[in-house]
Amino acid sequence: MIFVTRKAHFNASHRLHNPNKSDEWNEETFGKCNNPNWHGHNYVIEVTVSGEPNPETGYVIDLGRLKSIINDRILEPCDHKNLNLEVQFLEGVIPTSENLVRAFFEELEEDVNEAAHGNSTLYSVKLYETERNIAEYCPNRAL
Repeated sequence: MIFVTRKAHFNASHRLHNPNKSDEWNEETFGKCNNPNWHGHNYVIEVTVSGEPNPETGYVIDLGRLKSIINDRILEPCDHKNLNLEVQFLEGVIPTSENLVRAFFEELEEDVNEAAHGNSTLYSVKLYETERNIAEYCPNRAL
């Protein structure tokens, strides 16, 4: 099995806030990430596709095509945006790294799997909120 990863970055703002809870609960739970005036991150996303290379091309997936999919499905809707207010596929999602990485995987999955060669599929999405805070979603990996 070969793993191919494409890395990209974007900047976005968000607020961690559960509208079903009190302001006090949100402030206690999310601290400064609950700032009503928002805060931002320089996110890094890594998208990994796994499989066997196509014998005709040698590719698991054409990295140029993967770059375009990431740009169309994640970067265009999210870069320099407020993730709480401006990204349709995140509507109703508390934009923690954990929720974002799952939503990004789901947003990419169909297009990546269509573009991948043979039995290759989207394997994982990893999101760096900061250098030290990272979430990864790999729904098909056995534990």
